[in-house]
Amino acid sequence: MKDIVVGMGEALFDCLPEGKKIGGAPANFAYHVSQFGFKSCVVSAIGNDEDGDEIMRIFNQRGLNTLIERVPFPTGTVQVTLDEKGIPSYEIKKGVAWDNIPFTEELKELAHSARAVCFGSLAQRNAVSHETIVKFLEEMPNDAGTLKIFDINLRQNFYKPDLLEESMGRCNILKINDEELELVSRLFGFHSISQADKCWLLLAKYGLKMLILTCGTEGSYVFTPGKFSYQPTPRVIVADTVGAGDSFTGAFTAAILAGKPVEEAHQLAVEVSAFVCTQSGAMPVLPDELKARLLA
Repeated sequence: MKDIVVGMGEALFDCLPEGKKIGGAPANFAYHVSQFGFKSCVVSAIGNDEDGDEIMRIFNQRGLNTLIERVPFPTGTVQVTLDEKGIPSYEIKKGVAWDNIPFTEELKELAHSARAVCFGSLAQRNAVSHETIVKFLEEMPNDAGTLKIFDINLRQNFYKPDLLEESMGRCNILKINDEELELVSRLFGFHSISQADKCWLLLAKYGLKMLILTCGTEGSYVFTPGKFSYQPTPRVIVADTVGAGDSFTGAFTAAILAGKPVEEAHQLAVEVSAFVCTQSGAMPVLPDELKARLLA
């Protein structure tokens, strides 16, 4: 497979009030990229258990390519509870399969063919998966068209300042929400400046191509050297917001890879994530009119 888009990290089940649903940011990202016609691949690890079997069945049914190793740890699960506005909180189990993703020859070959990868901080909480992600990034091509997207995705206390700084130094696109931006700015000592200046500072300090800032109902921004794009958040009836951010990243990445300007990619990402918020679970099928936008 050439020019493939990779979602790398946790593969798990979100245990929602209405039942168990496939989840994990990398799988959500890869699924939404694939809906726009790109070849994508989920890289993770699962256990030798029924949950692992079910994850593979679901990925196969969705037509997703996978490079998922079986390891001697249980398949990951997350207990998700929703507040009255549908905003999720997470209880993420420790010592699970996706903490132990091995770096294999197959994974090395995949890195050589990767046109884009999306990775986060959560899957780097354990040394094994952290080292695998770092090796994968190092093996990827370094040409101008390669996208290395760090969707910072802070969860509970599963991050450290040095890991965040390392990952921001290895990516060329940073995706962060307003709460995460405030936390990062406090960790690194620049919290007293404005929100926009925080974004400009990170963009310049790490030599990023783009910084995506999402602010919930207050809209979202894409900062690039010298300019930014703003999009308001559409008003929709929210079922839940699980996976909405991943769908934003997937749609934005697909649009950029298709050669769309940042402003058009941003608008599509906002509309896709708004639709996902109206659906239950992280992987709904997108309407044809949204998927066709890359052909316009």
